Amino acid sequence: MKNSLSGLLWLRVLVIGVTLFHLFTLSPLSAQSALSIIMESQNFAASNYSIYPDTALPRLTPAPEGREPFYISHYGRHGSRYVENRRAFDVPYNMLCRADSLNALSVTGKRVLRNMQAIFADTDKHWGDLTSFGQRQHRGIAQRMMERFPEVFDGDAHVDARSTVVPRCILSMGSALHVMAARNPQLYITMKASREDMWYMNHQDTLLRKNAMTAEATKAYDEFIEGRKHNERLMKLLFVNPDSVRRVVNDIWLNYYLIKMGLFQMNTHLYKDTYITNLFTDHEIYRLWQWENVWWYIMHGPCLLNGGKQPYTQRYLLRQIINDADSCMKLERPGVQLRFGHETVLLPLVCLIGINGFDLETDRLEELEEKGWWASKVFPMGSNLQFIFYRRDIHDEDVLFKVLLNEREATLPIPTDIAPYYHWLDFREHYLKKIEAYEQLRNATSSKGQ
Repeated sequence: MKNSLSGLLWLRVLVIGVTLFHLFTLSPLSAQSALSIIMESQNFAASNYSIYPDTALPRLTPAPEGREPFYISHYGRHGSRYVENRRAFDVPYNMLCRADSLNALSVTGKRVLRNMQAIFADTDKHWGDLTSFGQRQHRGIAQRMMERFPEVFDGDAHVDARSTVVPRCILSMGSALHVMAARNPQLYITMKASREDMWYMNHQDTLLRKNAMTAEATKAYDEFIEGRKHNERLMKLLFVNPDSVRRVVNDIWLNYYLIKMGLFQMNTHLYKDTYITNLFTDHEIYRLWQWENVWWYIMHGPCLLNGGKQPYTQRYLLRQIINDADSCMKLERPGVQLRFGHETVLLPLVCLIGINGFDLETDRLEELEEKGWWASKVFPMGSNLQFIFYRRDIHDEDVLFKVLLNEREATLPIPTDIAPYYHWLDFREHYLKKIEAYEQLRNATSSKGQ
């Protein structure tokens, strides 16, 4: 029986993976709607809680003639984890417990409460911990990186890995390095997880963050979610008399957190037993996705409602990536630099660079969906950005590179005559000027305010 359940679980995960392959390779202008994707796989609506699309990778564009990969620069999010913020569990659970104390739960409501109790028992003392799924994700990413670019991992090549000081990131790093060392014991591997690197590995700019939800952004956000946050059908489903529990149940947050909890469980072994997502229709889950997508855009994207500068929170990381690459190019065999962190770094970094059109600037939140600004495509658990560098030899002055977002070739908003490859000097000049222009503007604004 146990083996049968395990087989069913992996079959469901495989189906999700195949579906995710199709949705994560969609172009920003894809005709397929977010709703149709969610109807195929509700996992897409999980946003930053979604599992990693690690199946059926497309074939890479061959390297330009005469060039070979010699260096990889990477930033990756930790893999699947347990719920980190206990509020996401406590809010709906406490509401249901209060309603139960009033004998107000329906048969369905009682079943959901039991399901929540099972989830709590599994999650308690593991808040934010990396799950076994998360370990597998990073082992798979590392293995595919070695298989796709064997020249970079040849012999005693140097693999330098760094992580934020958060345990799930450290364990994600360890999972990747374990595979690399097993596949090539000759590799020279160094790793580090220190507060010394946090200034660029997980920089959260307090000034920009403080000014993210401006009055204008708040007004637009509230207007956007107003028709999407209530769910009277759910109230009637869970409670004998919905009106009798209004003083102990907030229908908005019950709806929000129950959907989130249900979708989250696919990151754990309890996925096969999850009942919560069955409470909701595809359209209800889709409305939550719309709600979350605009929130991520305002808080981390180039949203004009707050000045469009939030992606610059990751200017230090981008400059470090550029400086590290410049240094490594001078080496005969630079190898690989791996960095392990968080989605609140990866998403604004992707927006700052403008990968796949994620530098979209607008003050109309309704435009995001139609123009393909879907945060879910960027930061599933285990998401990663890889810069793959190519040259003829160490004397080559025209180093080329390409960017892989979640292991798929991506586009940049700079000219190139060899897409999906770009000239490193063009990239370097463009983005250093972009960072410098922002810092000059910020310093000037700061001086006027003194």
